[in-house]
Amino acid sequence: MPVLLSIVLPVHGVERYLPRCLDSILEATPAGESRFEVIAVDDLSPDRCGAILDEYAARDPRLRVLHLTENQGLGGARTAALPEVRGEYVWFVDSDDWLPEGTVPALLDELDQERRRETPADVLLTDFTHVYPDGGTEPNPWRHVMAGSPLTDGATLAEHPALFQTVMSVWNKVFRRAFLLGLGVSFGRGYYEDISVTYPALLAAGRLRYLDRPCYFYRRGRAGAITSTASPKHADAFAQYDAIFAFLDRPDRPGRPVPDSLRTLVFDRTVKQALTVYDTPGLVPVERRKEFFRRISEHFARHRPDGYRFPGGLRGVQYRLAARGARVTYAELRRTGRLPRELKRGARAVAPAVKKGVRKGVRSGARFTAYNAFRRLPLDEYLAVYAAYWHRGYACSPAAIYEKAKELAPDVRGVWVVENGTQAATLPAGVPYVIVNTPAYLKAMATAKYFVNNVNFPRTMAKRPGTVHVQTQHGTPLKAMGMDLKDHPVAADGMDFDRLQEAVDRWDFLVSSNPHTSEHFARAFPGRYEMLDSGYPRNDRLANTTPAETAAMRERFGLAPGRTAVLYAPTHREAKGGYVPLLDVRELARRLGPGFTLLVRTHYFHTGGPGDLTAGAGAAEIVDVSAHPTVEDLYLAADVLVTDYSSMMFDYAVLDRPVVIFAPDWDEYRANRGVYFDLFEQPPGAVTVDADGLAKALLAGDPEPDARARFRERFCPWDDGGASERVVRRVFPVQD
Repeated sequence: MPVLLSIVLPVHGVERYLPRCLDSILEATPAGESRFEVIAVDDLSPDRCGAILDEYAARDPRLRVLHLTENQGLGGARTAALPEVRGEYVWFVDSDDWLPEGTVPALLDELDQERRRETPADVLLTDFTHVYPDGGTEPNPWRHVMAGSPLTDGATLAEHPALFQTVMSVWNKVFRRAFLLGLGVSFGRGYYEDISVTYPALLAAGRLRYLDRPCYFYRRGRAGAITSTASPKHADAFAQYDAIFAFLDRPDRPGRPVPDSLRTLVFDRTVKQALTVYDTPGLVPVERRKEFFRRISEHFARHRPDGYRFPGGLRGVQYRLAARGARVTYAELRRTGRLPRELKRGARAVAPAVKKGVRKGVRSGARFTAYNAFRRLPLDEYLAVYAAYWHRGYACSPAAIYEKAKELAPDVRGVWVVENGTQAATLPAGVPYVIVNTPAYLKAMATAKYFVNNVNFPRTMAKRPGTVHVQTQHGTPLKAMGMDLKDHPVAADGMDFDRLQEAVDRWDFLVSSNPHTSEHFARAFPGRYEMLDSGYPRNDRLANTTPAETAAMRERFGLAPGRTAVLYAPTHREAKGGYVPLLDVRELARRLGPGFTLLVRTHYFHTGGPGDLTAGAGAAEIVDVSAHPTVEDLYLAADVLVTDYSSMMFDYAVLDRPVVIFAPDWDEYRANRGVYFDLFEQPPGAVTVDADGLAKALLAGDPEPDARARFRERFCPWDDGGASERVVRRVFPVQD
């Protein structure tokens, strides 16, 4: 069978990440799937990457390894692989990233259909997910530009120029090999090496298509990544810009004609990128900043299109200053939000740019300027900003504190931060909100006195004197956390401990769920904050629940009286990635029989869900509840919890209902992640290591009530329903 897809994998200094990347491609794909190949390029890696590649290649003939004798960089490594490529399509994957489960088979099927079209796509663009060092994830922030656009069915760049708003990197683009080689372009040397290929490919393509499926986990903010590393090599971008415009100027340029409007968009995007690099703290070394700004001015002079009109608003003011090389004035504008008096005429956009549209995002350059301008306003002593789970919505302890603060401290206005309008629509009626990177968000972040979050606010949002930051966390820790992960590199997975310490130094209060948590958080998150030994506010609902509320939740999930509801909720495993189906839930359903309902909830880090849940006649019903926004609803509906190492066991224990631990990989998890106590020695209930033992424990009803009692005594002593009130009374000005 001919090779349909070639995956090119440049490798250098990524020993920690490489196995996960390779496993997500090879081990997650059936061994008999021969429609793809992997060309890995050992770019004279200084660690064990070369040996790891050879070990994998010895086991799987679909992987071929090239060992370079001189380091070529990302661009050079990709270029070295191209003559070896046999596939009809080629995909350039970075070896510190990885693919979601099932990606390669799904992509192969998609490409197989694509090649049969009358006009196959020259470039297939895929959806993706950002992954942060603390384990947080962010869906593709530009998906709204792609999904439902003409690109879904196939279009040219001229038909959907908004594509220029999205990421221009190579890793979410699959190229038709003949088209790519026919462009006569090459990857650049140094930083930003891929844009000299992606821009020409998108501009020349006769057909672009978007696949609305997350096909890539892209690491953001890892130590050593160029987006977070100070280096003079950031100036390499200008050589890549020159290559892009050289392609546009070629009289024999292949592909579709490029209208002037697209050339202008290319120029705008390159200027925006250059100024973003210049503006981002810690990228361009201090001694190189003057030269870098001069290069931006030269870029204007060399490539500014005929008839080019500066954009309006603050961005236009910044572009004019950059074009003139007015570095000192540009710095003054960014520092104060004001221009020198002699330049104010014609620059009316500075203030209006901050006021435009509550829901419209502010571009990165203007964002810093606007935020700094808002920071000069007085603190709003009665404004509190709330967020949870990386701005996913209204949840967890911050939501419980918000509700109690409305009751006890009504003078303090609360506002929620959400990522986008879709998440805003999920908020309870009447809850005020701001959307990330809008002017309203920037003003709230710059002027609020109180900040409440169960993760950290962005490090770009500085802590002002007089503000109060409340960190609630989001679970009692079984697994090692924070600074304790220094001894567990697999779990740390590139965590920047210096940045973590910066975040901890902002905290004024850290909420603790129980004495165990206080003990370990004090070591894992060293700081000057006050530990609030209050219990978790999110568990107040569980402690205060009534039979009527439980009945209402069971009815909401369609659970008939007498039916046993089992909530199965496995945790995330850093060493594996993606949803790890260690339990065959369909087989468990067949063992339990029709008197049970299995509520299956995958971890929120994962995409895709648990797959086919049809168990057949005579089996327990299986319901995928992964997308249900409020886990406390599921706790109340369930008669028993099945989990492995999730902090859900500590919360669910508040209800004093059975918990069964299913831990077939305990030794591996304990070694990779690190734990604070032996779960087998101090469990919340029955402990099982295989499907047979799990089924027997569930059919037994409540096999370990004494274990649960001991567990509750240790981990639930403060769960009396008053945690939210204790936090609010300590933090906010309460009206008694």
